[in-house]
Amino acid sequence: MASLPHARALAALRDRIEVLHAFSPSPERRATFAQAHGFPIAETIETIWNDPRVAAVLILTPPNTHLDLVRSAAAAGKHILLEKPIEVSTPRAERLVALAEEAGIRVGIVLQNRFRPAASALRELMQEGRLGPLIHASARTSYWRPQSYYDEPGRGSLARDGGGVLLTQAIHNLDLMLSLTGAPETVTGFATTSPVHQMEGEDMAVASLRFTNGALGSISATTCAFPGQPDIIELIGERGRAVLDGTVLTARFHDGTSLDVAGEDAGSGAGADPMGFSSQAHQALILDFVEAITSGRQPAASGRDVLAVHALIDAILHSRGQAVRVRTGAPGGAPVADYFEPPQASG
Repeated sequence: MASLPHARALAALRDRIEVLHAFSPSPERRATFAQAHGFPIAETIETIWNDPRVAAVLILTPPNTHLDLVRSAAAAGKHILLEKPIEVSTPRAERLVALAEEAGIRVGIVLQNRFRPAASALRELMQEGRLGPLIHASARTSYWRPQSYYDEPGRGSLARDGGGVLLTQAIHNLDLMLSLTGAPETVTGFATTSPVHQMEGEDMAVASLRFTNGALGSISATTCAFPGQPDIIELIGERGRAVLDGTVLTARFHDGTSLDVAGEDAGSGAGADPMGFSSQAHQALILDFVEAITSGRQPAASGRDVLAVHALIDAILHSRGQAVRVRTGAPGGAPVADYFEPPQASG
């Protein structure tokens, strides 16, 4: 399913990028893909690993296959652009990033929301300090997925996908928020599977956050919100407030100034059609990845960078209503025994 926006983006970037091979283990899917997009087809994956012309590979497979595929790509010396999430668990994600770094190859993660014009404008606003010190941050993902979506084999399962709404849908919005705010210090979260869906993973999650500077935050994520709406991020600082509503940014400041960025009419994928969005952000992400390879820098959404959102999701799922510290490399975080002050004596 994820191949469609990438194929469209690569077709639009044909003057910058040459697609040498496309491969799927299924001969039927290979034939359908070739007919739809016209890219050359490889009959075996070894054709890709052994082709010295191939500088990089784009991996658009289920999360539980990522570690083995990246291991093979790294051994072949290919840079990797990898669909989110990195892997089905934080430990496997960390191993993937480490083996790529040991091989000296670049790994970028497909989190294209970072590259929307309104998101870029918000990042610039934050870097300039126009909002002032952060005092509150919130991220809301209110999507709709019908039961037929989860009836597909493996979808929403722990073994194949690593979980539900957090790792599959909300990861885009959470990653974007963290790229603007940095990681929170502590998290208290709840996650559940509602009566709306029959699935193994969670379709609803909420969390409260506390950042190192004392700022507070909140997260909500669901695939039960019919008919679905675009992601929302709200940042409140000591000098103003900014709201990123899908592809539109609205910011108001205490000094009377304002900023409005009307994003592209790109769709959101928030409703029953998960692919209901344009490929414009994918084009920007792929170009950033190519420029990272040619210049020797890391991609904007590098594997090492994106481990932060995996650690946050891990902490939410393992919290079960208890405050935990968010620590990359410590699955689920660690309990925060001293987080709450003891109650004051009455009278």
